[in-house]
Amino acid sequence: MKVSDSLRVDAFSMHIGDIKDVELDQLHALSISVQWPHRAEDWEFLRQTGSGIVALDEIGRVMGSAMWFPHGDGFATVGMVITSPRLQTNGTGQWLMNQILDAVAGRHLSLSATRASRRLYLSLDFKPEKTVYQCQGEARIAKGFASLPLKGAVRQLVADDLAAISQLDAVAFGVDRSELIGRLDEQSIGYGLFHGQDLHAFSLCRPFGRGHVVGPVVASNDADAIAVVSPHVVRNTGQFLRLDTHVGAGDFASYLVQSGMIVDDTVLTMSLGKHPPNRNRAATETTTTYALASQTLG
Repeated sequence: MKVSDSLRVDAFSMHIGDIKDVELDQLHALSISVQWPHRAEDWEFLRQTGSGIVALDEIGRVMGSAMWFPHGDGFATVGMVITSPRLQTNGTGQWLMNQILDAVAGRHLSLSATRASRRLYLSLDFKPEKTVYQCQGEARIAKGFASLPLKGAVRQLVADDLAAISQLDAVAFGVDRSELIGRLDEQSIGYGLFHGQDLHAFSLCRPFGRGHVVGPVVASNDADAIAVVSPHVVRNTGQFLRLDTHVGAGDFASYLVQSGMIVDDTVLTMSLGKHPPNRNRAATETTTTYALASQTLG
């Protein structure tokens, strides 16, 4: 059944609009209203990368948003699902999500659910998967952290490394998202761990929110992940640095804390639909996504 593109809330009505047709400052004001850290530049990057909708009131004010980011024909991440605080108990979030589910019908979906939104996603049959730890703070050198054994050499990534980065990300994430990796690479500084000419781990770091965010990070073990993250800590010492990870214990988690990135909050990765075959296979690979590109992008 097709979802209506209009909704009456209290004494006024709302209608659906394309997220690319509204002013950027309206989206920025929406995220500020729910205390999300996104800058106008972060919104613009997401608009250029994915698709989305907004809920508009009768005079064109943005009262809600939702976005999706397809990767191939069978998978998409969902994010930036925001409703104005005054509408959060009026069904606006469910209305927006039903619009999204219509738009991406047939795809497996993944998203990061805040505590406030989990009940909504559970009602839509999303299934919990694992916790994401939002680690952030003023970056500092982890002087008391003992170096772990490392094979290979770390160097800054260059344009010619993009194909290898995309391939390693696909192994870890389980879905080819070369287009997204290319867009992230354009605005990031990256480091890779190489065994000879072969890339075995990498990290990207870009401006975001209050400072910089490290992600994605792909590696096969904690030592390799630390090796490609540590140059970003050095570059951003004394500045705000964030990293979102599923890793809650072990050497990598300890390194983040000693580098000033403590757990500030958690969200829950949830999914809907069957995993694409390569997403299932990825769970058996040794290469792991140590840090998300972002909570929105996965």
